[in-house]
Amino acid sequence: MRNVVLLALLAFVVAACSDSTSKPQFNFKQAPKEGLAAKVGDTEITNAQMSDGIESEIYEAEQKLFEIRFNKLKGLIIEKMIESDPRKANLSADEFLNKYISKDVAISEKEIDAFIKDQNIPAEHINPQIREKIKSYLEMERKKESVDKWIAEQTKKTNVDIYLTKPRRPSFEINIGDAPSVGSKDAKVTVVEFSDFQCPFCAKGADIIHGLKKKYGSKVRFVFKNFPLPFHNQAEGAAVAGLCANEQSTDLFWKLHDSMFADQTKLDVDSLKATAKKLGAKADQFNKCLDENKYLAKVQSDMEEGRKIKVKSTPTFFINGQLINGAQPLDVFTEIIDEELSN
Repeated sequence: MRNVVLLALLAFVVAACSDSTSKPQFNFKQAPKEGLAAKVGDTEITNAQMSDGIESEIYEAEQKLFEIRFNKLKGLIIEKMIESDPRKANLSADEFLNKYISKDVAISEKEIDAFIKDQNIPAEHINPQIREKIKSYLEMERKKESVDKWIAEQTKKTNVDIYLTKPRRPSFEINIGDAPSVGSKDAKVTVVEFSDFQCPFCAKGADIIHGLKKKYGSKVRFVFKNFPLPFHNQAEGAAVAGLCANEQSTDLFWKLHDSMFADQTKLDVDSLKATAKKLGAKADQFNKCLDENKYLAKVQSDMEEGRKIKVKSTPTFFINGQLINGAQPLDVFTEIIDEELSN
C-alpha cells in the first residue's frame, strides 16, 4: 500500500512540474526606451548590465554568425564571377573550377608523408585508406587556396562591395600608467599585453609582439602588464623581477622579458638574479629589489585592473582597447592594427 501511495505522490509531482504555470512568465515586448533589456517591477536592467562580463562570448557568437553569412555570400560571389567568365559556356561551376581554377592541383606522396610527420600520426595507424583520406584533405585545402588566389585576381578587375557589418571586438579603457613599454607615447596604436612569465602560451605571445615590432616599428607602442596565474608558482616572482629590471631601465626589462620567455625553466630566484646580472643589471640593486618583493603591490594592481577589464587567461591583448584572447595568428593582430592606423 505504501508503494502505491508513493507512486501516486510522484505522479502528482511530475504533473505539477509539467504544468505551464510553473514556468517563468516572461513577457517579450518592444523596449519602452533605447538601451533597456528588461524591467522587473519598477527596476530596470540595461543592455550594458546584461552584457557585462560576457563581452567575449557575445563577440565570438557574433563573429561565428558573421562567418556563416560571409561564407554563404562568398559562394554566391564566386558563382556570379564564374557566370560572367566567357570561358564558362555550358560548364557547371564545379567543371569550371576543375578546368580553369584548380587545374594544377596535385598532391604527391612526399606531401602526404610530410603531413603524416607534421601531425605526428603513429605509423601503425597508416594504411592505404588513411593515405587516401589525407590526400583528399590536402587536395581540398589546395583547391581552397587556388580559389582564393583566383578571387584575388578577379577583384582586381571587378569592384566587389560587401555590405555585411563586421562585429567589433569588445573594447576597454586601460590605464597604462608607468607599465613597461616600448615605442612612442604618441603612437596611433597601442598594444597592451597581460601576461604570465611561466605560461607556455605567453611565450608564443612574446613571439607575436616581436613579429609586430618588426613589422610596424615606431608606428605602434607596446605595453606589458603582469597577470601571473595562481597555479604558476614562480610567475609572481618573475613578474616582480621584471619590474625590478624596469626600475633600472626599460631596455633591461625587455631583455629580461625575452630571456624569461626563452627559457621558462629558469624562473627561480637564484636563476633570475644570475640572468639579470648577465644582462647587465646592477646586481646589488636588483637582488635587494627582488628579495624585498618591492613591486609585489604593483603586480597585484595589474592583476586587479586585468580582472576589471575581463582578463580571464593569459596572454590577453588589447589593441587600442580592443580585446584579443590568446596567442592568435599574427594576421588577427595585423588586421586590427592596419584598420586603426588607417583611421
